[in-house]
Amino acid sequence: MPGLRRFPLPLIAAFFALYVIWGSTYLVIRIGVESWPPLLLAGIRFVIAGTLMYGFLRWRGAPAPTWAQWKAAGIIGVLLLAGGNGGVSVAEHMGVASGVAALAVATVPLFTLLFGYFWGARNTRLEWAGIVLGLIGIAMLNLGSNLQSSPLGATLLILAAACWAFGSVWSKHLPLPQGAMASAVEMLVGGVVLLIGSAVSGEHLDKVPPIEGWIALAYLTIFGSIIAFNAYMYLLKHVRPAAATSYAYVNPAVAVLLGIVFVGETIGIAEALAMLVIISAVVLIGLPQWRRPVVPPVAKVVPTAVPTESRVN
Repeated sequence: MPGLRRFPLPLIAAFFALYVIWGSTYLVIRIGVESWPPLLLAGIRFVIAGTLMYGFLRWRGAPAPTWAQWKAAGIIGVLLLAGGNGGVSVAEHMGVASGVAALAVATVPLFTLLFGYFWGARNTRLEWAGIVLGLIGIAMLNLGSNLQSSPLGATLLILAAACWAFGSVWSKHLPLPQGAMASAVEMLVGGVVLLIGSAVSGEHLDKVPPIEGWIALAYLTIFGSIIAFNAYMYLLKHVRPAAATSYAYVNPAVAVLLGIVFVGETIGIAEALAMLVIISAVVLIGLPQWRRPVVPPVAKVVPTAVPTESRVN
């Protein structure tokens, strides 16, 4: 069947993980922080996930990272996981709705374009229009009652999105370990930093978490960290970047729907309008990536040896 050949089962499963599982983690974090201190929850999650991945990869014969690779991946782990995910966990602990948190994190592509500019990337007019529209959406989001009731939570969410974007851009210029080993090291280092932050800030468990708290921790560790993150890496290799990063405007819708259905969260008119503006901005930014480059016809020539150094990869 042509349709099945175009969309094989692994590809469908990877998109499901990216859209549904990653979208659901905002709700699960909301449930988890009712039983666990936020930094402790995130730290345990990533330390366990990173340890499992590191051990499995070494067992499969993957080489141990060099010291330079540990440092590089550690920096990215601190930015993405300690700064990015840790900020979201603390914001939701402060009472920010999971759907609003997902919407704020949807601004990552905006920050990614801005930070890329400092590494020599040049944005198109369409992308700059998306950035401006996205910034308007952020301002609208902060006018909503949900974030107005928690100014610190709003600040943390914007900083979390900026940390994730900055780490994503910087990671392309650092000597990271190959393949999934980079993710394993990032989770290990980021998780340890989160646990240190938890201890320094005085977080502690008043009582043993209930079964809901343990289920949330297990879900975030296995599905949110290991499965969904590796699905994202798989998609980056098999589809265009715009398709792989399309989670940025799908996750908020999934998170809002799950929050309304399962925990009775409400989204006001200001947040709903901000969602339309931000998602429109992200789509606008993604449009240039969806366009296939026009490849001019190449005249037949006699094959000649080409030095490796001169090939464009």
